[in-house]
Amino acid sequence: MKAFTPTERTQIRRHAERGVYDREQIYAILDEGYICNLGFTVDGQTYVIPTAYGRSGNQIYIHGSAASRALGSLSEGINVCATVTLVDGFVLARSAFRHSINYRSVVILGKARLVTDPTEKMEALRCFTNHLVPNRWEEVRAPNQTEMLKTSVLSLALEEVSAKVRSGPPLDLEEDYSIPVWAGVVPVSARLGEPIPDGHVLPGIAVVDRRRLDRVPSSRQVPPAAQAAVQ
Repeated sequence: MKAFTPTERTQIRRHAERGVYDREQIYAILDEGYICNLGFTVDGQTYVIPTAYGRSGNQIYIHGSAASRALGSLSEGINVCATVTLVDGFVLARSAFRHSINYRSVVILGKARLVTDPTEKMEALRCFTNHLVPNRWEEVRAPNQTEMLKTSVLSLALEEVSAKVRSGPPLDLEEDYSIPVWAGVVPVSARLGEPIPDGHVLPGIAVVDRRRLDRVPSSRQVPPAAQAAVQ
C-alpha cells in the first residue's frame, strides 16, 4: 500500500491541501527527524514528553530507562499521540497576519507495545543508534546484559498516520504588495559543527566524518546564491 488511509482522527480538515498520506513522504519526514513528542494521559493528567526515536519499517521504536514512569504507563496499552516536526523556513509576509512557517509534520496515533523479545529489543537499539549516525552500531560495542535490563523499548505501529506540509512564499493580499517591506522565505536548516573529541580518543583514530550525520537531502540544501538573496 503506497498511502495511509485517513481515519476520522487523522483526516486533515483545516488546509486540507497540505495533508499528506503518502507512505514514502511520511517515512522521509520521520527518517529526517531526531525527536518525537509523545502525548498521553495518566490519571487525568496529560503529559507531552520529548524523546528520541528510530523508524524500522512500518513502526517507530521509543526507548528509555526501565525505571521511567512515562514508558511504564505507555507499555500498559494507553492511547498515545506521537508527533515529529521539521522546520524548513520562516515565511515573512507584508502583514503580520500572513506570516507563517514552512514545515513538515507527522502525527501518529495508536497504542505502544512493550518490546520483550531479546532479539527485537537488540534490533530496536541498533535502529536508534543508526538513526542518529548511519552504521554507527557496526563500529561500537553492543549493549551488554546489564544495559539491556536497564533499558525499556516500546514499539508504535504506523497505522493511524498523517502528515501536514506547508511550503512556498507568503500568501499576501493583492492590496498589500505596495507595502515597502521585504517579503519572502528565509530557509532554515540544521548546521553541524566541528567534532570535539572527549579526551580519551586513542592515537591514530580518525575524526568522525560529520557528513554522516547530515539529514538534509541535497535537493533541499540552500545554494550560496539563494543564501545571498535572502540577506
